[in-house]
Amino acid sequence: MARKTPHFDTRSIHSGEPRPRPDGAVVLPIYQSSTYEFRGEGDYHDVRYLRLSNNPNQVALGDKLADLEGAEAAFVTASGMAAITAALLAHLRQGDHLLAQDCLYGGTHGFVTHDLPGMGVTHSLVPGDDPAAWRAALRPETKVFYVETLSNPLLQVPLLEEVVAFAKEHGLLTIIDNTFASPVNFRPAEHGYDLVVESATKYLNGHSDIVAGLVAGRAAPVAAAKHKLDHLGGSLDPHACFLLHRGLKTLGLRVRHQNASAVRIAAAFAAHPAVACVHHPSLPDHPGHARAARLFAGGSGMLSFELHGGAEAAERMFSELQLPVVAPSLGGPETLVVRPALAVHVNLTPAERAASGIADGLVRLSVGLEDPADLIADFERAFEAAAIGALQ
Repeated sequence: MARKTPHFDTRSIHSGEPRPRPDGAVVLPIYQSSTYEFRGEGDYHDVRYLRLSNNPNQVALGDKLADLEGAEAAFVTASGMAAITAALLAHLRQGDHLLAQDCLYGGTHGFVTHDLPGMGVTHSLVPGDDPAAWRAALRPETKVFYVETLSNPLLQVPLLEEVVAFAKEHGLLTIIDNTFASPVNFRPAEHGYDLVVESATKYLNGHSDIVAGLVAGRAAPVAAAKHKLDHLGGSLDPHACFLLHRGLKTLGLRVRHQNASAVRIAAAFAAHPAVACVHHPSLPDHPGHARAARLFAGGSGMLSFELHGGAEAAERMFSELQLPVVAPSLGGPETLVVRPALAVHVNLTPAERAASGIADGLVRLSVGLEDPADLIADFERAFEAAAIGALQ
C-alpha cells in the first residue's frame, strides 16, 4: 500500500527534522555557532556561516517551511521586511517597473513608494480585483506583480488566481505576502505563485517573542532572494530559529482556533449598533466572501472595523478594554488592537491612507487564543462605555 501524505498538523511537527536526530535529541538543539569547518565548498553562498543562512537551525526551518507552504524551497530571515525586501531586490533592477496592490502593509508601502524609486525602480499601485487596471498600468519594463493574500488592514481578497494567469501571460514574477492567511489557510505556491513572503513574527511563530521572516516558492527565485539576503545580512539568529521551530509545531491548532473565534467576533460586531462597518471575509457582504470561501481553509484571525464616532470613539473603547492589548503586530496568543493610522500605517500620508481606504478611526484586531465569548463580552462592554462617553 502506498504511503499517504501526512496531514498538515503532522507535517508541522515532523517535516524538516534532521534524521537521525542529533545525539537523539527529540527537540532540535540550538547551534550557537557562527562559523563551521570548511569542507571544500566551491561557491561563496555555500560556505557554512551563520550570515549565509545555512546553520543547522536555519536549514531545518527552511526544509520544514518549504513543506508546509507546498513550495520547492524556503529560507528564514531576520524579519518580515527582510524577506519582502530581499524578494523584491533580487528581482528588480534599475529601470524596472513593479505592479503592486494598492492596499499594502505600511512597511511594504513605504519601501515600494519611497525606497525603490531611489534605486531607479518605478511602480504602479493597482486594485487587487481589477484586471483592467492591471492592463492599463502594465509597461514593457514591468517585471514583478506583488499582492497580499488578505490585505493589511482591510482584509481585501485580490483576484488571486487571475493575478497568476495575468503574470504568466505577460512574463511577470509573482510575489505574495501570505502573513494574514498563513499556510494553514492558503498556500500560494500551490496556486502558481513564484515567491511567498511572510512575517514569521506573526502566526508562524505565534508567541509574540521573536521577529522573523520567510521566503518560499520555486527553487530558482528563492535561491536568487537568498543570495541577495546573503549580501544584505538579514539572517535569523539560532535562538530565534529555535523559538520559531517550536512555534510551528502548534501552528494549525492555533490558527484554526483564531479563525473560528474571528468568525464569531466579526458576526457579533456586524450586528452591534455601535459598529459602523466590519471587514472580515467570513461576512456575506464582504466583497471577497465567495472567493475566500472557495480558496481558503479559514478566513484568518484578523479583522478590522470602525465605530460610529470614528477615532475618538475608538480611543474611548481602547481605554475601556480589559483583555485586548493596544499594540501593533498580530498572530500571538494575546488579542491585540491598534489604529493603523497611528502605528502600522503611520508612515503613509493622510492622502495615501485615504487612497487606500484606511480611515483614521479604523481599528485592526488580531484575535488571540482567549475564549471568544470573553472577548465579545469585553468589547460589547467597551462599546457601551465609548457610546456613553460620547454623550457626556
